[in-house]
Amino acid sequence: MYHTVEKIGGTSMSRYQEVLSNIWLRPQTHSGKQTLFQRIFVVSAYAGITDGLLEHKKTGEPGVYALFAEMDDKRPWQDKLDTVVEHMLAINADMFPAELQRKRADQFIRGRMTDVRECLENLEVVCSFGHFQLDDHLHRVREMLSALGEAQSAFNSVLLLRQHDVNATFVDLTNWRSDDQLSFDEHIRQAFETIDLAQEMPIVTGYTQCREGLMRTFDRGYSEMTFSKIATVTGAKEAIIHKEYHLSTADPALVGVDVIHPIGQTNYDVADQLANLGMEAIHPRAAAGLRKKDIILTIKNTFEPEHAGTQIRNDYSAGKPKVEIIAGSRNVWALEVFDQDMVGDAQYGQRMNDLVFESGVRVLTKDFNANTVTFYLKGNKRRINWLMDRLQQVYTDADIRVEKLAMVSAIGSDMKVPGLLQKAAGALSDAGVNILSVHQAMRQVDMMFLVGDNDYAAAVKALHTSLIEKADTWQQAVSA
Repeated sequence: MYHTVEKIGGTSMSRYQEVLSNIWLRPQTHSGKQTLFQRIFVVSAYAGITDGLLEHKKTGEPGVYALFAEMDDKRPWQDKLDTVVEHMLAINADMFPAELQRKRADQFIRGRMTDVRECLENLEVVCSFGHFQLDDHLHRVREMLSALGEAQSAFNSVLLLRQHDVNATFVDLTNWRSDDQLSFDEHIRQAFETIDLAQEMPIVTGYTQCREGLMRTFDRGYSEMTFSKIATVTGAKEAIIHKEYHLSTADPALVGVDVIHPIGQTNYDVADQLANLGMEAIHPRAAAGLRKKDIILTIKNTFEPEHAGTQIRNDYSAGKPKVEIIAGSRNVWALEVFDQDMVGDAQYGQRMNDLVFESGVRVLTKDFNANTVTFYLKGNKRRINWLMDRLQQVYTDADIRVEKLAMVSAIGSDMKVPGLLQKAAGALSDAGVNILSVHQAMRQVDMMFLVGDNDYAAAVKALHTSLIEKADTWQQAVSA
């Protein structure tokens, strides 16, 4: 039986009335018939909730988890937890003007938050004894806190849908107050054993508690892993991600709404390159599961339901080689290690790679020559400083420095265009952007330029103008 698995992002979930009308109550055609069913929905937490529970994804401002991990005697995590509860209750009040539904929504999340508070307070007491170390339990604390946001949004969504006479089913994968410890696959399989997709609309928590521990491996990519696993385990024909924007040729805020256009089709290679830059269409490990099962992934704009969106598939390749997307990332740390002793030493970089991994920063790319290795990293300054200190301890004679840069990348499923590198470099030069480093692999699906952080916007705009707007393929798209 044909069915889809669909994920709704946090920003979209916060505009729940539009999600209701544009997605949930919008019939789909299956086997020639229109129906609201044959769809499984995986929901993210409402915007800002997970930031409050863990830490702010962009600014690094500490949430409940980060404050608890500090073990401050003043216990600031308790005040932060109260703030998050107030935020959650405010969402409930906005969603449910009727007292009965609001009371049910409030009771649900108050109960979960009371459990969390008691658990953390008890853990503080246990870890005050020398036999128990907080670090041994922090990953479980992070898992538990992560479960709260998705549980609220899934529970509320079911209440909202039932108000509109939709037979919605709350599928709680958080394993709250359960003695079972299933594997990821087993948990998903068991959850859907008794669900009739022809008559029920499952609303599923984006977080799954399982033996493997999703947060330990995927951190905040866990909801996309849940989404992908459900699609592969249930044999979905299509996986759909609803976002607040189209997957387009560039960021409209940088190059202008009038010159970008949504991408109709691309492949999983392009999705991987975007994920590497932190501009995830989907987490690369989540994409791998869909890719192996040959499940089509569609990225749709929540607020333009008539638009077909972007299809990402295994077998797509541009009919004519071209650049499809200009993307990038600011606040990239270039960490350079210069050491004359590395010349000819094949083992020199092994410990260096281990330390980079231990630091928890993300490697975008790296380059090296006879006596210099440069890592291009994403991470907060505290982790970068830790890494520099550890590297200096191990490589005592090395000169180590760090510089904040930006990375801009031209990406496409097939970019084997003669003279493309020269054209891109010329466009940046004409825009007054100084190129600090260039990376292009032989597969030619991406081309990376490292530039000054202040040159990021100018670089994106220059490459989009030269490689997309003025390209023959762009002109054909505009006239089509």
